[in-house]
Amino acid sequence: MAGADLGGDTGGRKKGKKKHAKKRQGVRVDMTPMVDVAFLLLTFFMLTTVMRKQQTLEINLPPNNETKVDIAESNLLTILVNQDDSVFYSTGTEKPQSIAFNGLETYLLKLAAQNSKLVILLKFDRKSKYRMMVDVIDKLNLAKLQRFSIAPMTDNDKKLLPKASS
Repeated sequence: MAGADLGGDTGGRKKGKKKHAKKRQGVRVDMTPMVDVAFLLLTFFMLTTVMRKQQTLEINLPPNNETKVDIAESNLLTILVNQDDSVFYSTGTEKPQSIAFNGLETYLLKLAAQNSKLVILLKFDRKSKYRMMVDVIDKLNLAKLQRFSIAPMTDNDKKLLPKASS
């Protein structure tokens, strides 16, 4: 709390003396309650804050762009996502076929059971949503498929997709 230092002067005047200016009174502010509140807030925020590790997706990138990996066409599954979030798949050099996003996980589980050497090539349109890419990678993780690569969608891929959706 605050207190005032009154000193020894009562403020009265004696006869015949000149008028003197009043002494300033010193003000003393007690900081103890403010420190108590600061520590109370500090401990409150320390105890209520959730301390968890941020979830991240680890992607291994090749050391340079010139790295080539040879894969048999029978072991390659290409998943294409266009700008309106439609999902297509093709195995090897076949034409892409449309698949519902909800049915993608069961299809991936079936393929993973048939072929243990399966490698997935993910191709996304530049105008597709980032959320869709994360959702497709989540479906791969649920199917326990760890070998996949991400590539940009080419103009040839974009020309094949309207034929596949009809």
